Amino acid sequence: MSLKPRFVDFPSTWGAIKDTIKGVITLDHVARTVWNDRFSDVYSLCVAHPEPMADRLYAETKQYLVDHVAKLLEKVQEEGDNNLIRNYFHYWSQYSVGSQYLHSLYLYLNQQHIRTQKLSDAEIIYGSSENSGGEQMEIGELALEVWQSGMIGPLGGRLVRLLLDAIDRDRADSGLHPIAAPTEAVRGTILSFVEVQGYRKKAQLQLYQEIFEAPFLDASGEHFKRDAARLLQERDVSLYMERVKAKIDEELKRARKFLHSSSLPKVTHRCETHMVAEHLQFLYSECMNMVQSERKKDLSNMYDLLRSVQNAMVVLVDTVLDHIKTQGLTAIGNLQGENIHINFVENLLTVYKKYKQLIQDVFKSDQNFMGALDKACNSVINHRPNNGKTACRSPELLAKYCDTLLKKSSKGISETEVDEKLAESITIFKYIDDKDVFQKFYSRMLAKRLIHQQTQSMDAEEAMINRLKQACGYEFTSKLHRMFTDMSVSTDLNNKFSAYLKKSSIDLGINFSIYVLQAGAWPLGQAVVTPFALPHQLEKSVQMFETFYHQGFNGRKLTWLHHLCQAELRLGHLKKSYVVNVQTFQMAILLLFESTDSLLCKDIRETLQLNQDQFNRHAISLIDSKLLLADAEDLTPEVTLRLNMDYSNKRTKFRITAAVQKETTQEVEQTMNSVEEDRKMYLQAAIVRIMKSRKVLKHNLLIQEVYAQSKVSFAPSVQLIKKCIESLIDKQYIERTPHSSEEYSYVA
Repeated sequence: MSLKPRFVDFPSTWGAIKDTIKGVITLDHVARTVWNDRFSDVYSLCVAHPEPMADRLYAETKQYLVDHVAKLLEKVQEEGDNNLIRNYFHYWSQYSVGSQYLHSLYLYLNQQHIRTQKLSDAEIIYGSSENSGGEQMEIGELALEVWQSGMIGPLGGRLVRLLLDAIDRDRADSGLHPIAAPTEAVRGTILSFVEVQGYRKKAQLQLYQEIFEAPFLDASGEHFKRDAARLLQERDVSLYMERVKAKIDEELKRARKFLHSSSLPKVTHRCETHMVAEHLQFLYSECMNMVQSERKKDLSNMYDLLRSVQNAMVVLVDTVLDHIKTQGLTAIGNLQGENIHINFVENLLTVYKKYKQLIQDVFKSDQNFMGALDKACNSVINHRPNNGKTACRSPELLAKYCDTLLKKSSKGISETEVDEKLAESITIFKYIDDKDVFQKFYSRMLAKRLIHQQTQSMDAEEAMINRLKQACGYEFTSKLHRMFTDMSVSTDLNNKFSAYLKKSSIDLGINFSIYVLQAGAWPLGQAVVTPFALPHQLEKSVQMFETFYHQGFNGRKLTWLHHLCQAELRLGHLKKSYVVNVQTFQMAILLLFESTDSLLCKDIRETLQLNQDQFNRHAISLIDSKLLLADAEDLTPEVTLRLNMDYSNKRTKFRITAAVQKETTQEVEQTMNSVEEDRKMYLQAAIVRIMKSRKVLKHNLLIQEVYAQSKVSFAPSVQLIKKCIESLIDKQYIERTPHSSEEYSYVA
């Protein structure tokens, strides 16, 4: 075959092409040789000499397709409405495949003649309209366009009515319906509204949405309304929710069977709108009972229905929040006794775990409900009894709980269990607003554990501090780390002191070891130093250590905290020898009896220079342990204390338990006062820092910024921030600006 342009007789060539088109479009058999010849004929007409005949070929082909579709229209309608869907689908299936073959036959015309004149994809997508100005379409597209105008145009309304009837019949599942169309035909007919515009670069679903989807959704909406009204008559919320869920699933299944995938969310939305959104008050009427009774299945159903309706979840979330809050307050409401701190933390953790699991199981860990759990726990843990007049005890109780676990006295519990419980306690810690209060109590209790060697495990101590550091940052635990450092440094210092004594050939006559603690890191304070005259048996040891220490650390001041010291005494005045562990003041009292069997209270006090409170506390502990005997219950100055020469004990080595006092009310008050002072300093530093960078700032903005910086450790009251601002004005760090009393400027 020659590719050179030549004269072509159009009528005869078109006649041959026309016969082949008929076979192609009806899916009749077309021989390969005939196909190849017609392919060449299309080419020849497009490049004919002297004038190409492409436009004429296009016009004739279009007319043929129009006539062919018109004949098919008659055939489709031959049997009336009863078989309209079946016939339409049959001829569409044939025509849609045939049009693809026809498109291939006209390949040269499409590529070399039509495409060169077409708009680019970008022009179509971003332009004002498609096919503007009578632009020619490729043959496959033309065939679909002709079907749309020649078949769907005249039949559209009837087809859609019959399709909706068929879907309604499927809903009713009744064999009595007069229209019987196979599922394949119904689905194929509906999807033909999409496929007929499949060639378009944009708005491919326009015809489908306008001609079928919109009427279908309206009809479905009416159906859902009727169904909802019928179900509501039973007045059972649980049953209603189950039926609605089943209805949504059923409609989705039906939509997948018949419709285009883009309609699935719209069908669900319509069903939810008419069966859920329009009846929210009915669902809410049982919401409170469901939550309070914790009916998991009902709550799960309610969650599934409400989550897709805008703002419908708020009532359920708030109800769950209030319920968790009530359960939490009930769990910690009436706690009493010595184990209040253990019950407080473990009861809260039980509530937290229970409702976290419920949210995971029922609400699929939805962030709205996790947020409600957080708010409820925050409210319960930071609850202030008596309408906010009483201070929140959570920080103190949590610190005591950790102290109980970390002390040697925690019996019957393995290290693994201790570690697990400490890890869980961080959950409570994260919700505490006044983290600085917890830090104060925790550091005091840690100090006692370290000093009195009551720590169960140093690994557990460090693991807990690392958890706190992860939760609040290094600054929060820096002092706690320094306390551990001091303990290890003190061990090294004792070794050096022993070497110093050995080198100097000095014998102290007693075993003597010390802890040197940094005043800034340990919550011990100068205020607790009590007057005390050191027994002569210790004077040499203390003097030698001070001499040794100042040789290595000149300029440092040592303050002896005798009330925190311990000693071991060997009792040799009894029938059996005992070793007793006592506190320094108890030791000093007992040492006075080395040369006498009885002493007056006033003589003991004068010799040791102890105040009345300290003397009574430690003397009574010795009397209670039966080491000393008193003439009277009240220790007046004239009362005589005597050694108990008949003392006996099954154990040869024991501790006077009163040596380490429990946290007293006074100490708790001191801790809280210390926290208050620290807060004032923290806030003043924050205000100065902010003002230094901003130079000038309005009152409300300053309070907001100070609050934002402080809330990591504690939630300051506006009143406290105002006091700190006034204090800094008095100290001339900041001043009010001349033109406004509600604005401050930094004084450089």
